[in-house]
Amino acid sequence: MATLNQWVQGARPRTLPLAVAPVVAGTGAAYALRHANPTYAVLALLVAVSLQIGVNYANDYSDGIRGTDDERVGPVRLVGQRLATAGNVKLAAFMAFGFAALCGLALVALANQFWLLLIGVLAIVAAWKYTGGKHPYGYLGLGELFVFVFFGLVATLGTTYTQVGHVESATWAAAVGVGAMACAVLVANNLRDIPGDREVGKRTLAVRMGEHGTAVFYVFLLCVALAATIFAAHTRTWTLLGILGVGAAVPSMLLIVRGTRGRALIPAIAGTSLAALGYGVLLGLGFYLDYLVG
Repeated sequence: MATLNQWVQGARPRTLPLAVAPVVAGTGAAYALRHANPTYAVLALLVAVSLQIGVNYANDYSDGIRGTDDERVGPVRLVGQRLATAGNVKLAAFMAFGFAALCGLALVALANQFWLLLIGVLAIVAAWKYTGGKHPYGYLGLGELFVFVFFGLVATLGTTYTQVGHVESATWAAAVGVGAMACAVLVANNLRDIPGDREVGKRTLAVRMGEHGTAVFYVFLLCVALAATIFAAHTRTWTLLGILGVGAAVPSMLLIVRGTRGRALIPAIAGTSLAALGYGVLLGLGFYLDYLVG
């Protein structure tokens, strides 16, 4: 039986910044629009974090039963390393999805935006289908699209919309930047896993693009985040603070472009994750400062 620490590690806590960043950025945008609601922000955070944990357990389960995780160099794999039964890991995934659904229901009810329930359902289905089901799209190179849409656009814009009832162009730019940074984390992770994924037939975007193409794509995503920050600053000047978040990913970028591979990429993955969190926090702070001086 897996220990409590192994269950915690199986939830992959290093990925949780990807859930926090969009909520902080979106709440900052709500302050800039003069309608922030801390209660709604907390509910949005619970939804995002629970969904991320659910995705991680679902991936552990689905990859484990397929044998994809039998030879991995990354974090704990509960099913692949025979630390927990597949059924229990699947149950943990659905418990996390269920909690996310309850928090999401409370959020849309308080905000009186019930049409967002459809987005929530799509998010949970997409989270499961990432590596689950007969035709997981994560095995087809579409994982980055899921991350960009749901942990970038949906999480950021949804956080703002439930508090304010509308969004502005700067919020859209922030959502694009947050999504790009989140994708960079996944790209770095998949770059590390190319040999193992190729061996088991998992055709991630990194496998399809190869190591050089994946490294170029990583740099491109950082450039997208930088451009999005500059665009947001046209109307919300203080969001330029987000540039510091992108800059925090430079050491990770240097590791990647210099050819670091395999287990040696773990610091780059962790560094990119922290940079993504910093980016979201700094954007949120920038929006908030715009609110204070506006």
